[in-house]
Amino acid sequence: MEPWFEAVSVPADRSWLLFDRRLPEFPFNWHYHPEFELTLTLNSAGMRFVGDSVESYGDGDLVLLGPNLPHAWQSQALIETPGVHRAVVCWFTRDWIEGLIALTPELTAIKPLLEESGHGICFGEAELVKVRERLAMLHEIAPEQQILTLLGILVDLSRASDRRPLSSGETSASTVPRDRARMQRVLSHIHAHYTGAISIKPLSEIAHLSDSQLQRLFKRSTRMTISQYVGQLRVGGACRLLAQTDRSLARIAEAVGFSDAAHFSRQFRAARGMTPGDYRRQFLKQP
Repeated sequence: MEPWFEAVSVPADRSWLLFDRRLPEFPFNWHYHPEFELTLTLNSAGMRFVGDSVESYGDGDLVLLGPNLPHAWQSQALIETPGVHRAVVCWFTRDWIEGLIALTPELTAIKPLLEESGHGICFGEAELVKVRERLAMLHEIAPEQQILTLLGILVDLSRASDRRPLSSGETSASTVPRDRARMQRVLSHIHAHYTGAISIKPLSEIAHLSDSQLQRLFKRSTRMTISQYVGQLRVGGACRLLAQTDRSLARIAEAVGFSDAAHFSRQFRAARGMTPGDYRRQFLKQP
């Protein structure tokens, strides 16, 4: 399944967006957006999908996602019943947070955290204890207190030693607005068509650049070549199908765009350090 582009709309009287989701379930919703996303999941257990990372999550799952990183949560069970699955979600743009850092030297510590978030970051129990209550109560305080609380949380998270990356790939935006727009168009096309043949010429036309100019911009923005990025998306798609379906390896290889099952297995092992079959068996063992 191709990730779909989610348009996040920040109200005119706000500089960032807070959303407190309380639902009977979290359906699988594979998507991406150009905003950073900080998400705390409460009273819910299930599967978390970030790039090519597929993991179980539980109550208090805390992650920070960088721009344009495909992701989804799929709930499987409530922790406490009766109740609802809850997610506290904070969206903010690169321009906003980098502008604040430029004006406020005390926030410089956040910069490495933002850079790491291109892979997605999962935080451990020690950091969760520090920020859980503040995030859970954000919706109950005034807007001017919300923004101060969010910045304090980001500073605390930037000092966390118990954080780890999720996806093996990352995307970072250029500081040039025109290049950001070009990359957004190119990434949108790749995300929509990565299961088929991807060639440089149509992408160059979308970006209004020569082939060599696009390749340089893409490598600078994603730290990988176009073919490597497409391969990452295909492995991520395969991870989701291995965890969620009983399709054969040959059918999965075909579904995500690999030429054959042998090529799929080689690429999967190189990316994940195990065979597709071993990866699937991890989820078969789970209760």
